[in-house]
Amino acid sequence: MTSVRNPAVAGLFYPDDPRELHAMVAEYLGAVHATGAVPKAIIAPHAGYIYSGPIAASVYARIQPARGCITRVVLLGPAHRVGFHGLALSSADCFQTPLGRVMVDQEAVKKISGLPQVHVMDAAHMQEHSLEVHLPFLQETLGEFSLVPLVVGDAGPNEVAEVLEALWGGPETLIVISSDLSHYHDYKTAQKLDRATSQAIEQLRLEDIQYDHACGRNPVSGLLQVARSRGLKAKTVDLRNSGDTAGSHDRVVGYGAYVFE
Repeated sequence: MTSVRNPAVAGLFYPDDPRELHAMVAEYLGAVHATGAVPKAIIAPHAGYIYSGPIAASVYARIQPARGCITRVVLLGPAHRVGFHGLALSSADCFQTPLGRVMVDQEAVKKISGLPQVHVMDAAHMQEHSLEVHLPFLQETLGEFSLVPLVVGDAGPNEVAEVLEALWGGPETLIVISSDLSHYHDYKTAQKLDRATSQAIEQLRLEDIQYDHACGRNPVSGLLQVARSRGLKAKTVDLRNSGDTAGSHDRVVGYGAYVFE
């Protein structure tokens, strides 16, 4: 019997009706004029689609030309609901969204399950949105693919980097890091903080990113460490906040989209 991780935030962060969800994601993607090579890794935000959807689309549009080539996605996002050390796998065979099921890559899971920082912890996945909100974008852009879903708790850059290196693969594998930026500052303060964080990401300076600069700091830092060692270049594709999309300017959340080539 197939075990399923059912969606926790469908109808909240994004539409739970398949047709409405498809139309929304397609509209976001259609508004992007994407150029450049298909990236090996991306960082994209994970808020409600009305807030961060356009920013996420700016980077997901870059991977559309690799539909049929990218067949595995390694997806890492921060833990919001459960505190733990290391990185959490799910015991589910697949992740369900309103657009269908995404199968978990069991061979890839076996490859990392022996690492001491990697654990199976369904509680970390059950209500977590940081991975879930990316799946409809991936389904729309890539079609069929397998998934390696990892919620990242208290884990250092070395621990995250070791997992990413084990799963790096070739052009068939895309690395996706889920992260928003600063939270609940006024508009101008957020712009200043988020510009500094974007510069740190572009320069692969993981030591300059603090926890209050990016809620996905731990997975971001691991990717930046691997990017350093592999000679990847990072580029900011979009940088906005909720005050630009669907909120007031009093207390905003920052969103950035980045490619690694």
